[in-house]
Order: sequence, then structure tokens, then C-alpha cells
Amino acid sequence: MDKNYSLDLDLINRELSLILEILKTENEDSLLLNRKELFIDIDWGQFLQLAMHHRVYPLIYSKLKKINRDLIPSHVLQILYREYKKNTYKMLLLSSEMEQVSKLFIENQIRLLFLKGPVIAADLFGDISLRTSKDLDILIPISNLERAEELLLNAGYEREEGETVLNIRKWRDHHVSYFHPEKKIQLELHWRLQPFPSKEPRFNELWERKRISMLTSYPVYFLGKSDLFLYLVSHGARHVWLRLRWLVDIDMILRQCIKDEKKCTLMKKHQNHYIVGQALILTSQLLNTPIDKELKKLTIGKRSKKLAQMAIFYINEEFTNSNNRIPTESLDINQTSNIHLINNIKKSIFVNYYFYSLQTSSQNAFFIFRLFYPSSADLKTLILPKPLHFLYFPLRPFLWVWRMTLKR
Repeated sequence: MDKNYSLDLDLINRELSLILEILKTENEDSLLLNRKELFIDIDWGQFLQLAMHHRVYPLIYSKLKKINRDLIPSHVLQILYREYKKNTYKMLLLSSEMEQVSKLFIENQIRLLFLKGPVIAADLFGDISLRTSKDLDILIPISNLERAEELLLNAGYEREEGETVLNIRKWRDHHVSYFHPEKKIQLELHWRLQPFPSKEPRFNELWERKRISMLTSYPVYFLGKSDLFLYLVSHGARHVWLRLRWLVDIDMILRQCIKDEKKCTLMKKHQNHYIVGQALILTSQLLNTPIDKELKKLTIGKRSKKLAQMAIFYINEEFTNSNNRIPTESLDINQTSNIHLINNIKKSIFVNYYFYSLQTSSQNAFFIFRLFYPSSADLKTLILPKPLHFLYFPLRPFLWVWRMTLKR
């Protein structure tokens, strides 16, 4: 990365700064001895809220419990410990379900790769309790999609998505979500790593480079190191790095590869090197991630820098919840509601601009087309009989504005 280039981090608040310092410290004693000022004037309620929002509270707890308790209110540690325990139980439950789903599919001749969840928690952190997972994500060949759904339904899962508009799932979606009402487990069944039209390896290529997890007794397969790295980079970029957890994942992969350079090759064919550059800039400047010389070349492009700064702006807006900073005490209900509506529209416009900047020219043509193509959200906003579904095209802008008003 350019020695003179740095992201604009001035707007990041004290609570977020403390979280970042805790995440990147490798020696808790140095944090205590040299950076005590970080713990002054902290809004601990907001600190907890941010740690939960970014799904990094297990790591935060594992580090804070080792330092001087006088710096941290006791109730903060108690809440972090409670959430840490809850997460550990959930990860154990997901690990058990992961093994059962793997056995179910393999015994029915369906190859599957686990994309996230307990397998990468064990792989990256060596401890499933240090990472959170909302659900299980599995990738299968698209030719097995109908059979896989049948197996999941027979196993007690229920499909979460309802009716779609104009066969949209055939070309727009890349996964289907299921929920097990008894086990309270959500599962996402993927037939692509990323939404169409992004280029990605075929399933057979990913299968050839797969790894086997040591977490379970029955074989559980997951992505090879390079494929996992590129998948997590693309996934995080596509979600505007909404969770710091995703950047921590990238940080852990890069640190492992620095230690074991001979056995670790991260970059194979990748269409959008500037997206990797964005991730490298963010992790190196937010988490002090070491970047080797080969990968540093990807951080010097203007596009990578622009995307990294845009992500910081969005993350900061999420962290600080800009709506809360509006002095609304002197405003009436309608004025306050209008301010929130304007903020929601601005945020939506910014995110769409970010997505447009993130993609190639050919992808942007599809992106613009998709903006005007009806979605399942439109169907939920206004229910029309199937013969009239074509009306969703002219109605889509009005339905979008209506949904923005509902968020006020």
C-alpha cells in the first residue's frame, strides 16, 4: 500500500475506536499499559451495542477478560460473558447439525461444501466459540437443487421464501433459505457463491480444492484456502463490510498465510482485483493486518482506495446511527418522520452507488436492469393477481418510495 495513503477515519467514534484497538491487539498487557486513555469517557451501552452488531463480542470478551477489571464496568463483562456462552452453545448446535446435513446429503449422492459457520471458526480461530454464525451456508451443484430441497423438507426444514415475481429466482437469486422450527436453525442452500452475473469457479473446481474439517467425526467439506479467501472478500464487499466480523476473518487468513507462506496461495484467477485491494486496505488500516509484497500491489489502485473509503463511510453511518444524532426534540412528529425518510432514501442511494462502483461494466448493465425489475419485496408491498404481475414494472418506483416511508 502507498506509504502516504491512509483512510479518513476521523469520524469514527470512541466506542468503535476502542473495539478496533481491542480486536487488533495481540498483547492485552500492552493495551492496558500504553492505551489506558482509550477507556476514558466510553459510552458502554453503545460499546456493547456495536460489539453485538458487528458480531465480534466473543473475541472482545476473550481479550477483555484478561486485562485490568478496573478499566471496564463489571456489568459490561457480565453481559459479554453471557453472550459468549450463548454463542458457544449455538455453535455447538450448528456443528452437530452441520454433521447431520453432511451425512444426509452425501448418503444421497449430493456433494456439498460448507461456506461459513463452525468449519471456518475452527479453521481460522482454532475455537468455534470465538466466531459467531447465524446459520449454515452450503453450496451444491445446481443440478441437485430439487433433490436437496426434498431432503431438507423431509428432514423437517421449511422453506422461508414465499412466492416470487415473474420467475425471478431463476436468474436473480443464488440461494434459498430454510428454517427448522424445532431446532431453530436456519440453513441457506446455495447453487452459486455470489449473485449472477459475477464470474466464479465451477463447483467441480471448488470440489477439487476442498478441505475436510477435523471438527466432526463424519466428513464435512469446506472451501480451499484460496477459494475461501476470495469468497469472503466478495461476500464482505457485496455487503459493504457491514460486519467487522468479515474483516476479522480476512485478517486471520492473511496472518495464517504470512506464517505458512510456502503452503498458502491466496490469489488464483479473480475477475475483480480491486475488490481484493479494498479488503486489504480496510484490514491493514483498521486491524493492522500484515500484507505481503505480492498482495500489496493490489492496494495501490485508485478504485480500491475509493471503495475502501466508501465502505468506511457506510460502516461509520451504521455505527453511529446518524438518525440518532438529529436534534429532533423541537420538531413535531411529521418533521421528524420526514427527516428519517430523507435519511433512508439517502442511504439507499449511497448503497446503490457503491454497488455500481463495485462492479464491472457488464455487471453494471445487469445491475441497472435489475433495479427496475420487480422483486419479492414489491409483491409483499402490494399483492396483485398473477395475470397482473406485469404492472409491477411501472409501479416499482412508487412501491420503493412507499417502503422507505414505512421505515420512518
